Amino acid sequence: MRHTRSHTANRRSHHALKSPELAVCKNCGGNHRPHHMCLDCGFYNGKMVLDLAAKKSEREARMNAKREAIRAQAGDTTPAPVEVK
Repeated sequence: MRHTRSHTANRRSHHALKSPELAVCKNCGGNHRPHHMCLDCGFYNGKMVLDLAAKKSEREARMNAKREAIRAQAGDTTPAPVEVK
């Protein structure tokens, strides 16, 4: 049977998107999902779960080594540009 526009709209009334609930980090004051660690500082419930500063420095070192290996393979002898963030 055909569904009228009003009945279709009534059925879809619960399909609206809701904004996520956010908690406030006790360490840095940033927002994060409840019962999850803060993605800004790596703390959960007042305790450090993950050292994000160390992870970031390890990733930068890995990326720089990869860039240098690609340059060496290509035979480029110019020094690598320094990225400022």
